Amino acid sequence: MRVIVTRVQPQAARWVKLLASRVEAVALPLLEARALADATALQAAGQRWSAYRAVMFVSSHAVDFFYTSNQALALIYQSQVATETRAWATGPGTRAALIAQGLPAHLVDAPPADGGQFDSEALWQEVQGQITPGARVLIVRGDVRDDATDSDKPETDTASPPGTPGVGRDWLAQRLQQAGAVVDFVVAYQRSAPVWGDVQRALASQAATDGSVWLFSSAEAVAHLRHLLPKQRWAQARAVATHARIALAARDLGFAVVLESHPKLDDVLASIESLAWCDSKSLPSVLVTDLNRNVSL
Repeated sequence: MRVIVTRVQPQAARWVKLLASRVEAVALPLLEARALADATALQAAGQRWSAYRAVMFVSSHAVDFFYTSNQALALIYQSQVATETRAWATGPGTRAALIAQGLPAHLVDAPPADGGQFDSEALWQEVQGQITPGARVLIVRGDVRDDATDSDKPETDTASPPGTPGVGRDWLAQRLQQAGAVVDFVVAYQRSAPVWGDVQRALASQAATDGSVWLFSSAEAVAHLRHLLPKQRWAQARAVATHARIALAARDLGFAVVLESHPKLDDVLASIESLAWCDSKSLPSVLVTDLNRNVSL
């Protein structure tokens, strides 16, 4: 069984390596992240860092691009003028990226690594006690133009369909505002669909019908697949999705079997291997889905 990993690079390559010991995996990214042409607003946000009660990063890419434009910012935690601004992450990948930039681990908040849920809802359970009326919070995200949506995931990159704001960050902003906080947003990078050549298109078309398992961690990635292969039929295609919203996007595209899994590696592998087991038993698609819900969720 082959697994098609659709994450943005370099996450796709890392997941291919992680999966390789158990299944055949190949990277076919459905997202690209690029630096902004004008980083003025990003730099201005970095200069206001200490004015915020917390800064929330939607993904490790948000961390990397933010600090690329604010290279001196990490030194603020080593200076004599200490700051208590906290950094928020929706998952372990983003948390690790923040710590790698020099932020003290005790000031970085994220859902528990063993909790299995890496999204804004899980993050809010950890940080809501930090917010008092008047507190300022900055949300660092990707571009939200025509193609935009966010999170990242890796965590689970729970994004909305193109043309709408991201579900996760909007939900969090609403909770913050209801608690009396003032919420600012800043764009750290651009997200877009990849540019495919003949090789990528051929691989995707084959994987739609040959029993491959698509691994989706973003609803935005699913939307890009629709536009990259507008005439492709997905009635024989199978997928594992790391969030209910992502699974819904894959089903709407026409995927015949979509299993929902927690985003942790062991859970993803269990879902993939449940498909292999069902293949060996020749079980119908609807029963495959029911079995996976009982095992993986």
